[in-house]
Amino acid sequence: MNLLNTFFNVPVLLASLPQLLFGLLVTLQIGVTSILAGLVGGLALALLRLYGARPVRVATRIYIDIFRSIPLLVLLIVVYYALPFVGIRLSPFVSAVAALSLVSAAYTAEIFRAGIEAIPHGQFEAAQALGLSPRHMMVDVILPQAIRIVIPPLTNNCINVMKDTALASVVAMPDLLKQATQAQALSANPTPLIGAAIIYVALLWPMVAAVGRLEQRFAKGRR
Repeated sequence: MNLLNTFFNVPVLLASLPQLLFGLLVTLQIGVTSILAGLVGGLALALLRLYGARPVRVATRIYIDIFRSIPLLVLLIVVYYALPFVGIRLSPFVSAVAALSLVSAAYTAEIFRAGIEAIPHGQFEAAQALGLSPRHMMVDVILPQAIRIVIPPLTNNCINVMKDTALASVVAMPDLLKQATQAQALSANPTPLIGAAIIYVALLWPMVAAVGRLEQRFAKGRR
């Protein structure tokens, strides 16, 4: 067998395509849900770390440090395989989303914190001089400016979450990688894995290009 027949076998790819597309749908469901949960959780953690009471700030920092340090694969195994021993049973989908969201929230929290701290202190003083409550100051003045700063790193984090969905196959989720692996076993040919790689690139390449454009645009705006 030559290289093309082994890794780029068109009949095998076409036969496995429905299975790969189903896996892509599952991957998107896991990724989008985890990204949204991570954004909400990360923003809440960032605000608690910056403005919460001292015990809350300490607890938040410990959470962020732990979940930025633990490997995602280890966390997935703990959530799906260890928690049932203490009476907590989660479905493969919930386990994958929970693990991805917990890690994503920790990274997102640091991104939001850096963005908020990058806002000039005069903006806070101006909002207070206008008599805005802390909530309105944050929602109407600070966060709109901070979001503009954090969009590029947030997009990078979203890309990482989408790539990390490949680990969901460890908890028996029929994601893109899992489906490609099964199709490879059925066809005795690695072409489905190459197809999955092409789908990942087609999915993530526009996001990577968008990050570059956003960084260039914001760099011009700062100049």
